[in-house]
Amino acid sequence: MTIKVQAEDFDVGAELAALSDGRAQVGGVASFLGLVRDIAPDAASTSSMTLEHYPGMTEKQLTAIAEEAMRRWPLETCLIIHRHGRLLPGDRIVLVGTASAHREAALESCAFLIDWLKTKAPFWKIEDDGRQQRWVEAKESDDAAAAKWALPKS
Repeated sequence: MTIKVQAEDFDVGAELAALSDGRAQVGGVASFLGLVRDIAPDAASTSSMTLEHYPGMTEKQLTAIAEEAMRRWPLETCLIIHRHGRLLPGDRIVLVGTASAHREAALESCAFLIDWLKTKAPFWKIEDDGRQQRWVEAKESDDAAAAKWALPKS
């Protein structure tokens, strides 16, 4: 399991290759790459996005999310890389990867990780359209996506 919170860009190919390197039992690697869009929800053009976080707390929460995925699916390993700082449209912002013997586990766990990251990861985003800056609000659609992964109450 690899968790990275960093300002620097990352090499997608190298990071995904590392998920199966030396693991002949891996039959599937699934990934999600998130990019900064140039359109904000109100249709204004975004010139930049700044992500803030609390070092230490962020890594701890991302580790907890990854550990939950490892408990729920038969994964060999998983990867979460999330950037912080000022990013421009087209910049890579997040990479999630999962490796398993079977594609279904890799695909489902990858979807779980990105859905939970959207709602449980302690990042705060500020969009700048060149005229004003505004905090990015939580979305009901993200909450609904994360809710589908809730375990039944016992």
